[in-house]
Order: sequence, then C-alpha cells, then structure tokens
Amino acid sequence: MKRNILIVGAGGVAHVAAHKLAANSAGLGEIHIATRSVAKADAIVASIRGKGGRYPPAVLRTHALDAMDVAATEALIRKTRASIVLNLGSAFVNMSVLQACIHTGAAYIDTAIHEDPARVCEPPPWYANYEWKRREACEKAGVTAVLGAGFDPGVVNAYARLAVDEFFDRVDSIDIIDINAGRHGRYFATNFDPEVNFREFTGTVWSWEGGKWVAGRMFERRHEWDLPVVGKQTAYLTGHDELHSLSQHLDVPDIRFWMGFGEHYINVFTVLNNLGLLSEKPVRTAEGLEVVPLKVVKAVLPDPASLAPTYKGKTCIGNLVRGTQNGKPREVFIYNIADHVESYRDVGSQAIAYTAGVPAATAALLIADGTWDVRRMVNVEQLPARPFLELMAELGLETWVREGKRDMPVAVPQAAQAAIA
Repeated sequence: MKRNILIVGAGGVAHVAAHKLAANSAGLGEIHIATRSVAKADAIVASIRGKGGRYPPAVLRTHALDAMDVAATEALIRKTRASIVLNLGSAFVNMSVLQACIHTGAAYIDTAIHEDPARVCEPPPWYANYEWKRREACEKAGVTAVLGAGFDPGVVNAYARLAVDEFFDRVDSIDIIDINAGRHGRYFATNFDPEVNFREFTGTVWSWEGGKWVAGRMFERRHEWDLPVVGKQTAYLTGHDELHSLSQHLDVPDIRFWMGFGEHYINVFTVLNNLGLLSEKPVRTAEGLEVVPLKVVKAVLPDPASLAPTYKGKTCIGNLVRGTQNGKPREVFIYNIADHVESYRDVGSQAIAYTAGVPAATAALLIADGTWDVRRMVNVEQLPARPFLELMAELGLETWVREGKRDMPVAVPQAAQAAIA
C-alpha cells in the first residue's frame, strides 16, 4: 500500500524535500504540505508543478496548520491519512508534532533537536531533555521516530556509523567539519532561520572530549582544515545536535563539531550580541511596546530562501575520523560537496537547504519502503548507514571518502569499496 506523506513547514528545507519526494513519488501516495501561511505551501506546489514533465504525476495538497496545536495536528494527520510525517518546521514544534504522531501511529522524522523557546543551551545530552523521554511511548505505539535526519545532524551521524562499521576496528576521534564556502552577495544573512541560528551560538559550546562533556565559549577555539574542493578553511569549535546522540550511542572518546565562519559574520554577530540584540528575553521600548530583540533582528534580515538565486560557491561537510584498523593507525575523511548553483538549478534552492532537505526526503522514502521502518525512536547512527547514503546519492548528494590523496565515492559496490581498505 502506498503511504501518504505530510510535510510540516514550508521553508527552504521543506521546499527541497517536497521537490525530491515529488520527483520520486512512484512508490508514494499523496504528498501534503502544512504550515501557518498556506500561501508558502502553495508556492512550493507551484514550483513543483513548474518542473512539468521532469516529475511523475503526484497528488499534492496544502493545508493551514499551527503545528504547536497537538489536536489540530492529529486531526490533519487523520484527515490526510498520512502514515509518515516529515517535520521540517521550527525546532520549537518538535514535541507537539511528535506527540500527534504517537497518538495517530504515524511515523515521525525531523532534522533538528527540539528547543524550548524559553530556554537556551540546556544541559547535555540535549536529546535526553525532551525526545528520549518519549522512547517508551513510541515503542508502545509502534511508531517509527527518526530524529535528526538532515545533514548535521543526520548524514554526519550516518558517516560516523559507516566509519565504525566499515573502516575501523577502533575509533578514537570524530571531528565533524561544516564549511560553507559560498557567497550570497548580501551584507549579512543567515542560511536558515535566524532565530534558531543565533540561539545555537549564544549559549555554551559543549564538546565530547575524553569521554565527558567539556564546556567552552563560541569562537574560543579555531582550527584551519585543508579540505577537498574548498581548500584551506578556518572553522571554530561549536556545540551541535549530533554530538549529543553520537556520544551516547558510539564508543568514541572525542567527538567535536567545527563550523566555518568568515570574519565579517563574526564581527556582525559580536556587535549584535554585545548590544543585546540576540537576546530571546522581552524588553520594553520607550513607547511601552514589548519586543523580543532576537525576533526583531530576524524580521529585518533576509529570508534564507531568498538567497538562492544569487548564491555561488560550494559547501563541504564531513567527518574526519581517526582510529586503528588491524592494529595500524588510520585516518579517513567521509564527506559531501554541494554546489549552490547546481542546487538552485535542480530545485530552486541554495545548497544549505538542499543538504538538509535531500536527506530528510531520503529518510521518508526509506521508511516508506520498510528499510528504516523500525517502529521505535532512533537517531540516525542507530540505523544502517549504507542504504541511506546510497539512496541519498541517487537523490542528489553523493558521499566521498578521502584517505591520503585518494578520493572515492561511497555509493559503489562493496567489492569496489574494499579497495579503499
């Protein structure tokens, strides 16, 4: 039986995922898109229809939804007969959408960890604060819940699983490196929701080092990496979602996340932060109006989706993994290169949204065909990595492995893959 899919959200990531599901809809039922502003969902459908003969015929419908309303979300799941819910809205709605899935039996997928709007940077491991508390409920209801199925978290979790399963007998460290070497031509903009983006960088930087959590500050530690295609890039140690599940599920003592930032971004961020404009706490103006500074900054910055037409350059995201195999030291870099221009040509998106939307659509297709339909709550590293990476390559994001001076694609037969070892 073909499975209907409900996409919650209509931002850049939802745009990409909807395109990829429509392009691979032969094994699916209806595709529904729900968001507060139904006009945004209608625009995604129009962009899919604009592809014409490139896509097979698909039933596409749109709906207005406040995803914070559990009862309304449950009702929509039942109305659409959706058996898979792809939550690509704000991270603030994760728990309400997940609860609706538990009540209705629909499978659940998201791309980022839940956030409480009233709290910033809670104690690690973050998943234990909200998502993992629903593990028993998911298993009791037979609900598949795949957490963090974007790129990071998501694909990088699968890279870690692949490294542990296929490249090493023992893994000593994983350094996740996220570089956007593209340029959008605007004075200042964030590549995804500014509110979520800034909240990520104003709290404590948590890293997993020496088998324990280590606290630091943003922009405190930096490192220059020499990477495929994008060359030498400076990245800063940053706290990130995937550390909080990988540290608990893999026996690896050091897991760190590094993100690239240009000097201009750091300067603007520092000024905004020092002025208090990145605060999520309300303030009162001289006229008596109560405003949240962070929401005001979000309102005046460009919509991340609007950056796509002028974005040029490439991203490089991957895991540098060190350990031993057969008693000898080994180091591999498992990575993807995405191109902003090619992403826009493919689905009308910039590469940041593309690298999150393609994996999310891949996860939905793997649940639909039964490969990942595990009837319990899991993070991506708890699932088989190779089917995910191979299907993702077919959808537009290919995984490569660099060892020494050799680069090889991962999505090749096992016999060819053995040549890397």
